[in-house]
Amino acid sequence: NNSCGARSLAYGKMVDNVLAIGASQSAGRMTVYYNAVLPQVAPVFDGYAFVVGAAPARVGPEPVFQILSETDVRTPTRPADTDHFRRWEVAGAAHSGFHGQVYRGPLVERDLAAPAPVTCDRPPFSRVPLHQVLGAAYDHLVRWVEDGTPPPTAEPLAFNPDGTRAWDAIGLARGGIGLSQVQVPTAVNTGDNSGAGFCRLFGSHEPFDAAALDQMYPSHDGYADMVKAVGRANVAAGYIGAQDEHRNRIEANRSDIGG
Repeated sequence: NNSCGARSLAYGKMVDNVLAIGASQSAGRMTVYYNAVLPQVAPVFDGYAFVVGAAPARVGPEPVFQILSETDVRTPTRPADTDHFRRWEVAGAAHSGFHGQVYRGPLVERDLAAPAPVTCDRPPFSRVPLHQVLGAAYDHLVRWVEDGTPPPTAEPLAFNPDGTRAWDAIGLARGGIGLSQVQVPTAVNTGDNSGAGFCRLFGSHEPFDAAALDQMYPSHDGYADMVKAVGRANVAAGYIGAQDEHRNRIEANRSDIGG
């Protein structure tokens, strides 16, 4: 727990610990704060999460957790995990994928009347649920701050010897945290795309046709059991929570995949 004890914040609320979380550009701004400002001021935050963005180079006493989509991993050169730093990379996930678009849709419609059409070189918006990994990461960060238990480590995304990203035969990223949407795929989800605007951040989603799915998954129960097995393994590893695993399993059970 924080050595200063409970602190009073706005509205008279008392808290034991305060976390700083920044995503994308905010992660970059928070990195500047951590590297350059924090050494000169009294600390306010007990732990930090840098999401789909930069993380500080300076080593400090506070827990620092970096969670990246496939989009954000551009080089095989990485900082090593330590007692105060942890980095996760999520295969197939995008910097700004499908679930974020769905969440923001009503806000965009409210403020801008209608979302702008998106046309990229490949069908946009990976459907790998990065938010499920983030939920688990936040829980780990809380425990890390409160009792010193660090998050589990995770395999990084794989790169070829020439420094290019490694994909399997169907175009899915190798290595990283592999959720069921990647390990039991019904589409090619990647963190990569190109085209106008922010296409490079949206990733891609290219569903398999019915013939390919029938060949990959001859029975529905077999497909659902595979999703269940991968989900439970990810829960056991600490990469997603049990509720998200349950949602993924229900979605698989309700699908028409595998006959």
